[in-house]
Amino acid sequence: MRLVEITLDDLPIRDDLRGQSPYGAPQKKVRVALNVNENTHPIPEDVARDIVESVAAAVLEINRYPDREFTALREALAGYLGHGITAEQIWAANGSNEVIQQILQAFGGPGRSILGFPPTYSMHSIIAKGTGTEWVEGRRDEGFQISPETVRAEIERTKTDIVILCGPNNPTGTPLYLETIEAAYDATPGILLVDEAYAEFMPADQPSALTLLEGRPRLLVSRTMSKAFAFAGARVGYLAANPAVIDALRLVRLPYHLSSLTQAAAVAALRHADEMLAMVDDIKLQRDRIVDTLAELGYQPWPTWSNFVLFGGVDDPHDVFEKLLERGIIVRDLAIPGHLRVSAGTEAETTAFLEALRDIKLAS
Repeated sequence: MRLVEITLDDLPIRDDLRGQSPYGAPQKKVRVALNVNENTHPIPEDVARDIVESVAAAVLEINRYPDREFTALREALAGYLGHGITAEQIWAANGSNEVIQQILQAFGGPGRSILGFPPTYSMHSIIAKGTGTEWVEGRRDEGFQISPETVRAEIERTKTDIVILCGPNNPTGTPLYLETIEAAYDATPGILLVDEAYAEFMPADQPSALTLLEGRPRLLVSRTMSKAFAFAGARVGYLAANPAVIDALRLVRLPYHLSSLTQAAAVAALRHADEMLAMVDDIKLQRDRIVDTLAELGYQPWPTWSNFVLFGGVDDPHDVFEKLLERGIIVRDLAIPGHLRVSAGTEAETTAFLEALRDIKLAS
């Protein structure tokens, strides 16, 4: 078949999508991949076996549509989250990105707007544009923080329909404190979404936004199984909110949007939550080791509550990125001047990164 050669500009694409670029972190086959904040620890063998057996059982009924309400998964997620959250307050989809997309389909769209605070997760603005929701940028304080005073001022200034806060923030890893979330909720008459993709990596004594759900029907808290549960390939994200919010998402979801196989795998993984989360302690140990070593090398790592470290003091980020890549190690160049970001890997992966960076630093 001979195809007519055209470009994207030749297609009758929506005007508001022209000139946009799709999300895309570099995908390269390297020995140490520390660029997309994955949990690089392998799933324990007994957990993997239970997941495989559960998926195999689901395959025997694959000729039937899945449970449209994914009841067992919602009950398992509610049990995992605690805080008195019930299954009626839980929603799930194919990754937290799809959860956020459904939220914007229900509460955003043409003629509506969402306030975000860059630098933050780049998919937030991409999802906004894809749903026809106007993306509005707010300012942060020094050190990538957002104080209660700043969030109130920005909400009052922009008057958007939705506010999205990322805590801990991606790509900076910096904290989002409850006082800021409370201030944001009180300041907006609209939806407040808190993206807690990295919540399991927060200090144990720091409370989650989940503790604020009671009495706040416009507060939504999204999470993912991709990071702490090492489940990135399974694509399971979820949301805790008022049951009325869940009803709103039913209006925009595609029928049977979570496959039987996805539901079975996720429920099986949640049965082993304690074992799966044991990996988190080691990841936090490696993260803190990265912070300490980067400081020793003369870089400026930012405080992080996530499974990655953003560090400044890099004279030529692109050059350091390429030199690490030559050694089979990939990190993330986010186009933040003077900065790179690295995910915390296994002890061996973390050692490989630190030793390579030390060599590059000494050679410069």
